[in-house]
Amino acid sequence: MIHQVEKPIHRSKLRRFLGKEFYIVKRILSWHFSGTKFSRVDRKASLPHVWMNHRSLMLRKLKDVDMHLQYNKITNLKLAVAKLDGVVIKPGETFSIWRLVGRPSKRKGYKEGMMIHNGKVGTGIGGGLCQLGNLLYWMALHTDLSIKERWRHSFDVFPDAGRTIPFACGATLAYNYIDLQLENKTDHTFQIKLWVDDEYLNGCITSDIPPYSKYEVYETDHRFELQWWGGYTRHNCIWKKTTSLSTGIESTELVTENNAIVMYTPLLE
Repeated sequence: MIHQVEKPIHRSKLRRFLGKEFYIVKRILSWHFSGTKFSRVDRKASLPHVWMNHRSLMLRKLKDVDMHLQYNKITNLKLAVAKLDGVVIKPGETFSIWRLVGRPSKRKGYKEGMMIHNGKVGTGIGGGLCQLGNLLYWMALHTDLSIKERWRHSFDVFPDAGRTIPFACGATLAYNYIDLQLENKTDHTFQIKLWVDDEYLNGCITSDIPPYSKYEVYETDHRFELQWWGGYTRHNCIWKKTTSLSTGIESTELVTENNAIVMYTPLLE
C-alpha cells in the first residue's frame, strides 16, 4: 500500500516570516505560563552511571553545499553545547533545547550555517544545529526518558552516505517552536553531557542508578514510493525494543512512522 503524501505548498516569504514570529511568541508565553517544570544546567553534579553515549561526525561533504558552512556549523554547535552541557533532568522535569540555548544571533557569535527551507538547501544564522537535535534524540531513545516533543524532517534532501543509524531517527530544530523536549517520568535523575572535539559532536546520558534495561532501536517497512503528483517519498517505521536486564522480559513499541518527500532521484546509484 502506498502512503499518500500531499505535494508541498509553497508560501510567500512574508507569510512564512509572520507565521514564524507568531509561533515564537506563542512558545515563549507557553514557557512562562504552562506550569511545566524545566530542567537546568548543574555542572557541579556528576551522575556516575552511563546509560548511552554517541558521537556524530561534524564535517561531511554534501552535494552543492560549501564547506565553509560546515565549519560555521562547528562554531554554532560549540555555542549551543556550552548552554546545554551538564543539564540535569530530575523526576518530573522537562528538558528543552531552545529554552536553554536561546535564540541564535550574530551578537551571540552564531554564524551562517546550512538550513533546509521547503526541501531546498539554504543558509541562516545558527544553521547546522539540527545535528545536535539528532544526537540528543538518538541517545534519548536508548534511555527511559520520554519524548515529549520531537519534529521530524519533512524532506529527505541528501542520499545516504555513511549512515550508521536508521533513516529518520533525527530531530529537526527551528527556534523556538520546533523543539526537542525530553520528559523524565521516572523516579531517578538523568544528566546530559555534551562536548566537541576535532572531528565529532559527542554526547553522553548518565544517571544516579545503573541501567536496568537494554534498548534496541530499529526500522521496518523501509521503501521509496512514487506519489500521484510525480515525486518520490521515503517511508519507514521506527521501533524500540526494551529488554529487562534482570528478568529478560522484552517489550516493543512503535516510536514513529515516517513519510518524507525525497529531493533526489532515489533509484540512481
